[in-house]
Amino acid sequence: MPHKSDSASSRGSVPTIITINNEDGELVDDALITTSKPNGLHRGTTIVKSPNSKRSSNRFLNPSSASQIRKYSNVDLDANWDDKTSMCIRRERTQITNFWFKYTHPKYEHLSIRLNPLTTFTSLFIIIAFIIWCICEPQHAQDIFLELKKDITHLFTWLYIGSQDIRTVFIIWLYFSKYGKCKLGKDNDEPEFSDAEWFSMLFACGIGIGLFFFSVSEPLRHYTISDTLPTNRYVSDAYMPDNTLAQIALTITYYHWGLHAWVVYCVVGIILAFTSFRWDLPLTMKSCFYPLIGEKIFGWLGDSIDILSIITTIFGVCTSLGIGAIQVNAGLNFLVPSISVSTPVQMMIIWTITFCATISVVSGLRRGIRRISQASFIIGVSLLLVVLFLDQPQYILNLFIQTIGFYIQNIIQLSFHTDAFEQLSPSYGAKDRGRMDSTSDGESNWMNEWTVFYWSWWIAWSPFVGAFIAKISRGRTIREFIHGALTAPVLFSFFWLTVFGGSGIKMERTAAERGLCCPNWNTTYLTLIPHDKIDDKESWGEYICDGGVCNPCSASLIDGHQFENGYKNLTAKILGTAGYGSTVMVGNQQITRLSCHGKEAMWFYLMASYGNIYGSVLSVVSMFGLFLYLLTSSDSGSLIIDTLASNGDNEPPVTQRIFWALVEGGCATSLLAAGGQSALVAIQTASIVAAFPYTLILNILCVSIYIALVQESRNENDPNYDPPAFSIGLLDFVTTWQPRLMKETLKNVFLGPYNCGKCLARINHSKHPFVWQITLSMLLIGLPVFYAIEIQLGIPGSSSIAWTCYLGFVFYVTGARVLLRLACKIPGNMIADFFICLFLWPTVVVQMKEHIDSGALNIVPHAPDHDSLDSRLDKASIDSEMDNIAKLYSSFGTTSNSQPQKTEHHENSLV
Repeated sequence: MPHKSDSASSRGSVPTIITINNEDGELVDDALITTSKPNGLHRGTTIVKSPNSKRSSNRFLNPSSASQIRKYSNVDLDANWDDKTSMCIRRERTQITNFWFKYTHPKYEHLSIRLNPLTTFTSLFIIIAFIIWCICEPQHAQDIFLELKKDITHLFTWLYIGSQDIRTVFIIWLYFSKYGKCKLGKDNDEPEFSDAEWFSMLFACGIGIGLFFFSVSEPLRHYTISDTLPTNRYVSDAYMPDNTLAQIALTITYYHWGLHAWVVYCVVGIILAFTSFRWDLPLTMKSCFYPLIGEKIFGWLGDSIDILSIITTIFGVCTSLGIGAIQVNAGLNFLVPSISVSTPVQMMIIWTITFCATISVVSGLRRGIRRISQASFIIGVSLLLVVLFLDQPQYILNLFIQTIGFYIQNIIQLSFHTDAFEQLSPSYGAKDRGRMDSTSDGESNWMNEWTVFYWSWWIAWSPFVGAFIAKISRGRTIREFIHGALTAPVLFSFFWLTVFGGSGIKMERTAAERGLCCPNWNTTYLTLIPHDKIDDKESWGEYICDGGVCNPCSASLIDGHQFENGYKNLTAKILGTAGYGSTVMVGNQQITRLSCHGKEAMWFYLMASYGNIYGSVLSVVSMFGLFLYLLTSSDSGSLIIDTLASNGDNEPPVTQRIFWALVEGGCATSLLAAGGQSALVAIQTASIVAAFPYTLILNILCVSIYIALVQESRNENDPNYDPPAFSIGLLDFVTTWQPRLMKETLKNVFLGPYNCGKCLARINHSKHPFVWQITLSMLLIGLPVFYAIEIQLGIPGSSSIAWTCYLGFVFYVTGARVLLRLACKIPGNMIADFFICLFLWPTVVVQMKEHIDSGALNIVPHAPDHDSLDSRLDKASIDSEMDNIAKLYSSFGTTSNSQPQKTEHHENSLV
């Protein structure tokens, strides 16, 4: 048996390479490799063939020659003979090393340092610079990113909605496909955690504190009209039955927390777990691109991907800590009114969470994060069951079954709806057409505040949560992974939303039945009324209500106030009774018009409705649960950030874990202290804007998953096991830093039409490329020319013609690439070719030119004539076949005179 090298660390490693030599130490040729498979080879290895092969057989790295592999290889000197194959097998491990900084303390291991300095310090520089800007100019930063977010929504709603649908369909297909049984790890790997432990960790990490607040507030926001949030198309419809509106409100909430939400975590988690545990690649985001660009991930390109992932993760966790602290502060104020809602209190909450998160992350995944996740999940389930049975179980269960049906019935329409007409303009002329008034339309910015906001926020969290789920999912099949990371969380979220959202809608109706409404009291200036106005009830509103104008609810409460010393008593009630006018005690239950309050308070008002004793207990338990969910997000975020910054180290040093936990807490505290909620909203919006490129990246990762699974499922004897490939990669000009390729790429920015026309002529065996060159040149030049016409001459619509010209040029380049692929039998598809040419057409032209210049077209027949068939055979192969035929005749006792004669191979021979 061949010598088996010791397993290398997963950091920076790529699949094993095996070279096979004969007794003289020379690389064997193709025939010996394909007919005598050595023992010890396994799926995922690479065979390096002899230099005179037509192309190297390299399954993953795809180098142009064996020498390109050896320069990265650490050769094991031990070599043994294999009796079955009579070959000397030398085993090598390709170790393409990332940029490392390592320090090992001689006495205390926990003081050691192992990190990628480029990834770590670049991320820190960007994060600190951005936070300083948000601290110095919080409102300006918020305005800029809110405007960017608005522009992205306006221009790319179709991309967010369509991409989310595509990813959902892809994951569902993957679940039912033959690839569903593929294991995320080696074939003999077993899951590290039990199903219950695994689900509690991924759910606590993936959901954060969102379900606590949005489970009550979101259905009510879709059900009622808000002064601060845009109105959807259903609430705007005055003819919509109220019961139907309530049902639709909960169904929309299902949509935002259902399949389309959790699917982004599945995409990242599957490809990262697959490449890390099955192919022994580092557990970093760059490994997701290994099936697409191979070893090019080990360089500045892969580090850039990790830097972007660290920044979005820090921003996401940082804003969750800050906004979560504000929400926890509101809850504490609700429970203990003496605790003020203030920045110092919120800073204390952040550092308490950070201190506990630091202890947890130092304790490690199994002792710290696992136990806290289990505790937070148990608290959540306890709250769920208690509220279910304290309320009306039959109503909740009826609503759950009913809403599941509505979700299944309407999911296609909901998931493809983009508010196209709402974003266009109000429906002017509706009355002229006999329709209802145009104000019944939904508002144009509803998508920006709800669906696109949700998808952006889920996507912004996908690197962190996806990496964490991948880290705890070793040994599970893809089908099991989808069960745990998609099916189970979605069903649990649906039931949670039904219990708390349904109870919230029921309370809203009960409060309306009792005449409760939403006054607009101004609690800041209540006591500042002039003495001569105290007895003038008509002038109270100027001092009691926001903006000096009372809404109908406030006016009715003032008019109905008949107490002696009326103003004093009224202000005392407003200041002394939380939610005066929107809240009333019925027995020992507190009924509240929930839509009158913010999302931070809605949860606690709902808990308080279950009586003085149970309401107080539920509120306290809720506070503890919120704290633990925030703690889980913080410690798991610190662990993943440290893993990304240390090239995928599975057990990064304790010092680094503490450092990143403190960075999170420090960033959140600084933003809150200096810029308040404006700074936090600015950085939250910035992370959502940063999620825009991740929308495209997630689509690419779906392709990466498919390619990886197809490669993994191929049999070594399959003729398509190692398909042909282009002689250079699309990104070689920036990943290999070859001056010639960089020069060619820059030249083709201007000379692309000329070279693409030459490629088309050579592919079609034409000596006249001029027609293609002229056509391509005119189309490409049309882009700047027509833009200049619109800008300089002010002729509207010219930019549309400019983009039409550019797309025409891209279609031509796509056609050339497709023709070359087909001629050289390189696998691919037209859709991928189009998007590659759309963004990287100069490198596509260089790739086609290099491939054609290498002589690739010369080995491919273009006509089924005798000459072309003959050219594929050489004399040795013909002689070998004739010898085999002669032996076959001899075995049947045929005389030598009847044996076929060997035919000399010449130009006009016919076999």
